[in-house]
Order: sequence, then C-alpha cells, then structure tokens
Amino acid sequence: MSSAWLTPPLIVKVSGSLYDWPELGPRLVEFLAAYPDYQSVLVPGGGAFVDAVRAVDKAHALGDERAHWMALHALTLAGQFLAGLMPEARVVEGLNAARSVWRRGCVTILDMFRFARGDESRPDHLPHNWDATSDSLAARVARVAPAERFVVLKSADPPADWKSAAGYVDPLFATTLAGANFPVEAVNLRTWKRS
Repeated sequence: MSSAWLTPPLIVKVSGSLYDWPELGPRLVEFLAAYPDYQSVLVPGGGAFVDAVRAVDKAHALGDERAHWMALHALTLAGQFLAGLMPEARVVEGLNAARSVWRRGCVTILDMFRFARGDESRPDHLPHNWDATSDSLAARVARVAPAERFVVLKSADPPADWKSAAGYVDPLFATTLAGANFPVEAVNLRTWKRS
C-alpha cells in the first residue's frame, strides 16, 4: 500500500448499465458503507453518455483518436451524474486529489478525462480505440493507484473467470490487469445484498 493513502484504496468501477436504475444512488452509498476500512475511488462507466459518442463516430467516422478523447469527455459527464446521486460525493481530477477529498469525508469520483491525460505520460497507457472502454480504464486506475482491491459493479452476474468474460468487460480488461497483485471482483449491484 502506498504511504500516501490513509487507508487501503478500493477502486470501484460503476457500470453505465446501472445508470437507468432509480436505486443506484442509495445502493452505491450502501455498497461503499460495506467497505469502511477502505478509501473508495469511483470510476464512472460510460453508459448512454459514451453511447452517444459511439453513434456519432459510427455515422461520421471520426477516427480512433478523436472518438477516444470525446468518449473520455463523456465520462466526465458520467462522473458528474454519479456525484449528483450521492450527497457526499466529489468529482476529483486525479488520484492525489482523491486522497485529499477522502480525508474530508467525501466519496471520490475520478474524472477519467483528467486521469487519462495524466496517464499519457506513462509508456504503458491504454491505446486510443474502442477496445479500451471504461472497464479497462478502471483497471488502469487500479494498477496506477495501486489498489488494495478492485470491484466492478455491473447489472449482470459475473463470469466464472476474467479470461472468459467476453461481452461482460472489454477486450483489453484482462490484459490491463495481467500481473496485478490485488483481488479483482465483479458484483451485480442490482441483486447485491450487504452481508
């Protein structure tokens, strides 16, 4: 664990498939409360925000580079959406800001456009194409943090293992996590019950 984190970092990817669920805000608060010993950082999925970018890219052939950065801007909107669902949530520009905001008792939501801009300086950053969706971006955040745990919240039950997860996560997810030394789990938030 990095000494800059006050408690172990828990990276939580919130799938865009959950955005149409009226219970999302309260269930997220309940889910995070189940991990009181962790400093949680939420990574927003794209959902309808990124679907709009996919649609215009398909119609106008924007190209991988332009579509990549437009999709990341859409994730900024998704982060603001999530912040609106939780009274104590703040969108932050990077992992250092996440640590600072968490110290003030707020839920942190990472602005993925800002994170990706900063990550560009690292030689192993993600490629700029549709194979790298918010799933791999969240995995990348977990690697860079580094996470103590990484949880992917979805609207469907998880696969038996990540290597057979085609369609559940993007094609680069398993590669992005290769060699990670933290547990990775998937949770169907719609059916999850606190134990």
